[in-house]
Amino acid sequence: MTVQGWMLILVFTLILVALAKPVGTWLFAIYEGRRTPLHVVLGPVERGFYKLAGVDPNAEQGWRRYALHMMAFQLATLLFTYLVLRFQDMLPMNPRGLAGLTPDGAMNTAISFTTNTNWQWYSGEAALSNLSQMLGLTIHNFLSAATGIAIAFALFRGFARKQASGIGNFWADMTRVTLYVLLPICVVYALYLIASGVPQTFTALVDATTLEGAKQSIALGPVASQEAIKMLGTNGGGFFNANSAHPFENPSALTNLIQMLSIFVLGVGLTYTFGKAVGNTRQGWAILAAMLTLFLIGAGVTYWQEAAGNPVLHHLGVAGGNMEGKEVRFGVAASALFATVTTAASCGAVNAMHDSLTAIGGLVPLFNMQLGEVVVGGVGAGIYGFLLFAILAVFVAGLMVGRTPEYVGKKIESREVKLAVLAIAVLPLMILGGTAIASVLPAGLAGPLNKGPHGFTEILYAFTSAAANNGSAFAGLTAGTPFYNGLLGVAMWVGRFFITVPVLAIAGSLAAKKVHPESAGSFPTTGLLWIGLLVGIILVLGGLTFLPSLALGPIADHLAMIHGQLF
Repeated sequence: MTVQGWMLILVFTLILVALAKPVGTWLFAIYEGRRTPLHVVLGPVERGFYKLAGVDPNAEQGWRRYALHMMAFQLATLLFTYLVLRFQDMLPMNPRGLAGLTPDGAMNTAISFTTNTNWQWYSGEAALSNLSQMLGLTIHNFLSAATGIAIAFALFRGFARKQASGIGNFWADMTRVTLYVLLPICVVYALYLIASGVPQTFTALVDATTLEGAKQSIALGPVASQEAIKMLGTNGGGFFNANSAHPFENPSALTNLIQMLSIFVLGVGLTYTFGKAVGNTRQGWAILAAMLTLFLIGAGVTYWQEAAGNPVLHHLGVAGGNMEGKEVRFGVAASALFATVTTAASCGAVNAMHDSLTAIGGLVPLFNMQLGEVVVGGVGAGIYGFLLFAILAVFVAGLMVGRTPEYVGKKIESREVKLAVLAIAVLPLMILGGTAIASVLPAGLAGPLNKGPHGFTEILYAFTSAAANNGSAFAGLTAGTPFYNGLLGVAMWVGRFFITVPVLAIAGSLAAKKVHPESAGSFPTTGLLWIGLLVGIILVLGGLTFLPSLALGPIADHLAMIHGQLF
């Protein structure tokens, strides 16, 4: 460990906190549907979309209608992407003549990008054409991210509105987030990446001569445009198989820092937006404080373990940090921080191979996802997932003090608690259920590269990543088989939409309620006690569920490593 490494984590955190208010203020303007400077240029485009689609953006939707329109849109775009991937060999912009994906592979990928998971069982540069990358995948990078923020906006309205029947309009929310948030930032972001050396071209290959005199064909493509929204929308799917470890996706230490900031920036901003929506910005700062507490603990543990190095190599007399699977241009600290950031959010991009992390270093990314990815979390998904835990936290607090639970002026009753529990229970069901099936069937056991606890962790990580809509992987698992494509596809779909629909139901229930002013008997939800309770509830509900699986995987692997055993 070095002072520079700890300073990187500190500076990164301080920049995020500084960005929370300006980003959150902009998002709040979009949440309210207010006019912004961008409306001069993009306003006609927005109105044109509504006219073509026959949508009235001012028409309020109840939670059922909001959910129905959201799900219909997801199914339509999923089918579109499936067809693009299946028939890419018949479509243009395929200079290398790549074949279409298999039915199971195309369906897995279509589900993956529709759900903002971006799990990739394939090597992007070897399996997908430029058209598939741009039209089939990048379009979902925008739309799935916009959908997550739209659902967060709907839940915010549930807390903020008084005896209302509507929670907004899905089409208006999604369109405005795409046009006024994601698109303009990504245009500037992509131009920065191009200036930094990231390719943006329709050229498929370039021939190069290595220092040894050998000939090599290097894949190129429209990388920068996909890379920008991949990070900002917490998507994570790379143009290349090596993802953000590839110099064409992440050329330098500065681009690495910008990419980490872009993963978190919208999620951090949404905490401030929530505070503005409910009329008390201290509520948003309290949520952000709880998130950053969990994040800093995870980042510190990961960096400590990776800097300590591999005990097996220490037994052999080789000292130093664990550089296996890491890029020299980033080093241990930036790689450990990136691993924590990408799994605390629902991003899944990687600048180092997580399969090569130390046992405890790999436990933190795994645990981040198993908490429900609410440690900042994905765009929209992080804040609405966090608010589910907040609902349960005030319920527990109400039981302790003998009062009806209230949060930001809304009474939390049995309907909201049941829906929150239902949504939170989805994750352990899909993770533990999928892992159990894959751990006993021959088709599942054929996937892991390693044996023993590490091989088990490869399976556990895959289903954790899929159900949590993260997309990163312990790369030792061979997952491009009909068995894994099918089962992981189910985990991704359930992990996304079996949570978002209960969230919208909670939004509808809360919107119909009165707002009760805070009184002397109200449980405070802005101070240190509340922040501690939030952190505790998240750790208990998110953590205890997975203690058996963690003991069988990373912890057992760590115990084996310190005794010098290899698996």
